[in-house]
Formats: sequence, C-alpha cells, structure tokens
Amino acid sequence: MGDGARAGEKVDPVAPAVRRMRRADRRTQILDAATRAFSRTGFAATGLDQIAAEASITRVLLYRHFDSKADLYGAVLDRACRRLEDSVGSDDFDEQAIPALLSAAAADPDAFRLLFRHAAREPEFRGRMNVLTAASVDIARRNLATRIPDGPWLDWAARLIPTLTIEAVIAWLDAGQPDPDRAPDRISRAVHGVVHAAYTEEPGTEAPTPSP
Repeated sequence: MGDGARAGEKVDPVAPAVRRMRRADRRTQILDAATRAFSRTGFAATGLDQIAAEASITRVLLYRHFDSKADLYGAVLDRACRRLEDSVGSDDFDEQAIPALLSAAAADPDAFRLLFRHAAREPEFRGRMNVLTAASVDIARRNLATRIPDGPWLDWAARLIPTLTIEAVIAWLDAGQPDPDRAPDRISRAVHGVVHAAYTEEPGTEAPTPSP
C-alpha cells in the first residue's frame, strides 16, 4: 500500500505535497534522510521535524513508518551495521579489510560517522556500540595471536588497532578522501606500526611482517 492520506484523515492544506511511494521505498527514503540528519547533530539534538523536512515529508507520514525517534535511530544504526558487515565481513580480516572499510565509508560517509562518532556517545545506544567494539577487539586478537606472543601487549594491540583504523578512516573522510588509491596502504602502514610496537623481539629474531 502507498502512503497517501487515509480515508477521513485531515490533511494540512499548507503541508507540502508528498509523492506516493511504495512502503519499502518510503522507508528507505526516511532512513536516508535520518542518517544525514543524525550524522550532523546526533540523536539528542535532532528532532523528528528536522528529519521529516530532510525527507520532504510530513511528520504524520514519518510516524506511519517509525513509532518514535529512538525507533528510527535504532533502525538507522542497524542498517549501517548490516551494510558495513556486508562490505567488510564479520570474521577474519585479511589484506582486503582496510580497502573494503574505506570503500564502505566513502560510499556512505554519513552512516560511517554516525556509527563511530555519534552512536558511541549516546547513552541510550552505547550498548549496541559496545557490542560492536567488543567483537572488533575479539577479531583483532584472533588475527594478531599468530604474530604477537600472548600477554598484555597482545591485549594492547587488539584494543588499539580497531580504534586506530576507525579513527584513521574518519580522519580520511574529514580530510576530503585524499588519494583514494593509496589510502589503504597508508592506513595499513599505521596498523603495521602498532603490531611492530607490540611484538617483543627475542635475540636473533625479527618482528613479523603483519597483514592488515
């Protein structure tokens, strides 16, 4: 069913005309608009009226798709997480992980910033981001365990590398996405530096050359 006025529903004569769309398409339009709006000012400072205006729809129409601002914010985060997982994967990271992460961030910078810059600071949604962070640390630890001896420096590197990588990608976005062909190599070198710093060399041995 489309989302025109229901029978008997009062229509605001000064409200902008809203083009009829399939429900799934309208939901996507709202999620796109909400992603842009929330990425600018975060959850608390963004009102539903702002999101409705961003989507060029009425607030009444927005409520037909989402019960509340929190419901809409959660849907935006869930979609961003799914898209990121589809691009990067959710298990072992190989040499394609950083290029894939950069590609995903460049394709939807608003969603990337929303996930990693805003959502972790929102008390109502911090739990979701804590789960994502814990999963990233666990994946990093599994990948690094073959290169760094077990111990506190392995823990240090496993915690630092996901944070470093995300912050490097956000800084790259903020800098205007320079030199996209070489950006993965530049970020990979920063990650490699953490691995080398964490590796405890034994006499007569050299630190391993890590994969991203």
